[in-house]
Amino acid sequence: MIDIQSIKQRFGIIGLSPQLDRAIDIVRQVAPTDLTVLITGESGTGKEIFPKIIHQFSSRKHGPFIAVNCGAIPEGTIDSELFGHEKGSFTGAHEARKGYFEVANTGTIFLDEVAELPLSTQVRLLRVLESGEFMRVGSSKVIKTDVRLVAATNVNLSEAISNGKFREDLYYRLNTVPVQIPPLRQRKDDIVLLFRKFAADVAEKYRMPVLELNEEATQVLKNYRWSGNVRQLKNIAEQISIIEEKRMVSPEVLQKYLQDQNTSDLPVLYKQFGGNDSLSERDLLYKVLFDMKKDMTEMKRLVAEIIAATGIEPDDDVVYPRRSNDRNDFEKDTSLLKSSEYEKDIIHVDNNDPYQKEDIPIDYHEEIEETLSLEKKEKEMIIRALEKHGGRRKNAAAELGISERTLYRKIKEYEISQ
Repeated sequence: MIDIQSIKQRFGIIGLSPQLDRAIDIVRQVAPTDLTVLITGESGTGKEIFPKIIHQFSSRKHGPFIAVNCGAIPEGTIDSELFGHEKGSFTGAHEARKGYFEVANTGTIFLDEVAELPLSTQVRLLRVLESGEFMRVGSSKVIKTDVRLVAATNVNLSEAISNGKFREDLYYRLNTVPVQIPPLRQRKDDIVLLFRKFAADVAEKYRMPVLELNEEATQVLKNYRWSGNVRQLKNIAEQISIIEEKRMVSPEVLQKYLQDQNTSDLPVLYKQFGGNDSLSERDLLYKVLFDMKKDMTEMKRLVAEIIAATGIEPDDDVVYPRRSNDRNDFEKDTSLLKSSEYEKDIIHVDNNDPYQKEDIPIDYHEEIEETLSLEKKEKEMIIRALEKHGGRRKNAAAELGISERTLYRKIKEYEISQ
């Protein structure tokens, strides 16, 4: 059996990542079979290469290989494209036409973005996988086909099933052999290799000196999240090669091309805000701080209610309940507030008492002020994001780490003019 390194050389795959090697090893082993393969991974990771590997190392390599982008075909014509149609079956069908499953007989068909298929088409596809049979649009004649199917998607199909957008039975048919392609941020050691390869290709094509990275620039590349993965890295390498005159790339040069994108590779995702894994560290800190402020506001409100229940009004000469030296739990302090002896057990603040130094005077109006401050801050951030991106809501929403629908609602709520 051919080794992994030979496959990399033949198909132009660059990288030393164990996850990448594992994916190549799986497709190498499954290629001689007729099992259906489902390739998953983020956009731009290079999923389209793996169906070619499967086809070339299978017994069908002399048959046709057809790649179909399901997301690029209109819903009204997808059935005709995949399964063909008869003359007169719909407006514009001036003659009969074979579909991809009929043309790819004895070969391999690759369905990219398979999650974009309409539910009605998913039913037809399931029948092909189960029985190898289908009918053209407008025909009642059953046609047999012998096709190896490889599918790919960057969508979480489990969530799509829960949302009623993908059939569960079709998922299990497609997912006979799953192959996960790792994102670029999980292949940090491969990032520099890929950048140098893309820069060298541009230099050779346009006959110019090759770009070089200094040590600081190398770290910037590795720490960047690369939401667009290999495709994005290639674009950046090509842009710098053509636009920049200096051949030594510094962090300052890189930042000019990365400044409008999230540049931090955070170790965790902030799932509460939609699980957006492209949140910048600054955005994440803003959100955490806002949550903390809301929690503090709620705590102050509760404590204010307790104090109000005792009938004692706060004034400039603030007093506090005396705490026991063993600092017992909250129930004991609460019972003290409710006791009739409460007024007998209050003292003036003593700056030398370490326990009293932790107490903060409570202003009954502080909760309202904090809430207004949060709304004002949120409004300011939305305005700044819209100004930065020239009023483009999609980009502003990405910058803020919220959905475009949420941003639209906030704009109406705060009456922000554009």
